[in-house]
Amino acid sequence: MPPAPADFDPPLLDTPDGPIRLRTSDAPRVSVIIPTYGQDDFTLRCLASIAAYPPIAAIEVIVMDDAYPKRQDPSFLQARVAGARIVRNAGNLGFLRTCNAAAELARGEYLFFLNNDTQLRPGAIDALADLLLARPDIGMTGSKLVYPNGLLQEAGGIIWQDATGWNFGRNQDPGRPEYNYRRPVDYISGAAIMIRRDLFETLGGFDTDFSPAYYEDTDLAFRVRAGGFGVVYEPRSVVVHYEGMSHGTDLASGVKAHQLVNAKLMRTRWAEVLDRSHFAGAADLVRAYDQARDRKIILVIDHYVPEPDRDAGSRTIMGVLRSLVGSGWVVKFWPQNRAYSPVYTPVLQDMGIEVLDHRRPDDLGAWLAQRGDALDCVLVSRPSVAMELLPPLLAHRRARLCFYGHDLHFERMHREAMLTGDAGQMRAAEEMKQIERRMWRAFDTSIYLSQEEVDTARKLEPERDFRAVVPYGFADFTHRDRVTPGSTILFVAGFAHPPNEDAALFLVNDVMPLVLAQRPDARLLLVGSQPSPAVRALASAVVTVTGWVSDAQLDEYYGASRATVVPLRFGAGVKGKVVEALRQGVPLTVTPIGAEGIDGLPDILPISRTARDIADDLLRMLNDDAAWLARSHAQTRFAQARFSDEAVRRSVIAALEP
Repeated sequence: MPPAPADFDPPLLDTPDGPIRLRTSDAPRVSVIIPTYGQDDFTLRCLASIAAYPPIAAIEVIVMDDAYPKRQDPSFLQARVAGARIVRNAGNLGFLRTCNAAAELARGEYLFFLNNDTQLRPGAIDALADLLLARPDIGMTGSKLVYPNGLLQEAGGIIWQDATGWNFGRNQDPGRPEYNYRRPVDYISGAAIMIRRDLFETLGGFDTDFSPAYYEDTDLAFRVRAGGFGVVYEPRSVVVHYEGMSHGTDLASGVKAHQLVNAKLMRTRWAEVLDRSHFAGAADLVRAYDQARDRKIILVIDHYVPEPDRDAGSRTIMGVLRSLVGSGWVVKFWPQNRAYSPVYTPVLQDMGIEVLDHRRPDDLGAWLAQRGDALDCVLVSRPSVAMELLPPLLAHRRARLCFYGHDLHFERMHREAMLTGDAGQMRAAEEMKQIERRMWRAFDTSIYLSQEEVDTARKLEPERDFRAVVPYGFADFTHRDRVTPGSTILFVAGFAHPPNEDAALFLVNDVMPLVLAQRPDARLLLVGSQPSPAVRALASAVVTVTGWVSDAQLDEYYGASRATVVPLRFGAGVKGKVVEALRQGVPLTVTPIGAEGIDGLPDILPISRTARDIADDLLRMLNDDAAWLARSHAQTRFAQARFSDEAVRRSVIAALEP
């Protein structure tokens, strides 16, 4: 008996009473291949699920009957299903050969092999097809398999050195973080796998040495990898599988008996690969499920999941995460607030990062006790986060500990106190200085975004290890060949941050009157997330306060602006808004605080110290087309030479290495 059904949303389908109408195409991207041998109820429910949740991708559906002796006439399914190609083998070929025969009939770019004892959940086909379309380096992908009772059947498979297999996550909660990020796997169950048709044909299909079934999917995955392609588990694709209905569960009889025989064949054929790249057994499960025998594993901790379109700190952390993934590291991310973000968490999971939020209920100490021995490095972001989580990190210390400071917080706070004359703020700055020094002494390495900050910290703690990284990187840079018309001035910032709020007030109250005196047509855009009440109150006929905008909208604002400005009066570290303006090629006016940490910037543009200086430089950019073009080109060249994705990656990996 199959397990009792769970409360799926939408619910699992019963055997349909009426006809099933599939939305198929004569020019399919995906060929859905369903081998059958009896079990009409399961087949009909499988087909009904495809009809109920039709993919966006164009599909064809091939139902291949392996000469089931109790029904020799295909009209039974043909009368109940419209849109499928119902084909019957002339004689019984067995599961594996039936799949190969169906593949020869397929016309799609991708082949989706689907057991008949399955039901698709919404989006299952598109998730796999979209991945293959986006990632030409991936040859085969497959679904998360769940039981009808809602428990997990498999989140990708592990093969040990003796060629025995492990269904990762079996009978666990499929919602847990470790089962919900995209990752390379040893194999994916053939119950729901998608492979490029040309690759399948090049490899000769499933190897008939494994006939009639078992290990053919595992051997195929190994051959895909040997051919230079990835085999990747895609958790967005969810398929309910009534395991055992296709071949039974008795290892001593029937088709299932071939499982043990074919395991020996697998071990013999792939002995060198298994011995070199695989683990002996479950004692190494933590590294095995990430294929981490020769890869480093890092735990990255920050206050919440990065929101790179909302704040500069998130942008720098995303740069770190991309650098790690791009360098082949296995990345785990621990948000201090333990919150799952429906917008930002899936972005990390699609990058291949396990996000350890509230879906995994244990605290950091418990997680480290279970998994910490597998870590090579821990990177903790921000002093407040490091202070709170330092005790469990030290209690379970096995890995190298790195502190990512973002900026010298005490320096920023001290500058604000000097500007405002606030004695309480000055005391808070001194307290933060002691906290940061304590972090430097506790961690193996402390990382900052400029050499200038590293030098300052090293003077305070000369015995500690400090390293600088390139904080921002881009894949493309804007080369502007024509002057942008108009008189729009753009200031981009997250306005909940006190330095940015102060800069906006200073810009509107002190600088803009000087600009408007000579260019009454000038207009100011304050663009960025979380504008404070004081910033919102600046809105007028001259000043527009937008609030949060998407990256696409931000690009439009840059493209429509004549000048950019970063009028910071206090702060610390390299400013993302400055680097972004350089990369966009929109002439930048900047203060000494805004320019801080960017070596060579004064060589390409003036540093404006006073309101008068800022206004004069903005007016020059509004009035002088030749100066505008010269600065635009200089900025783009400067950014391209210093702030590429590759520059970030190299600096991050160098900072984390012992």
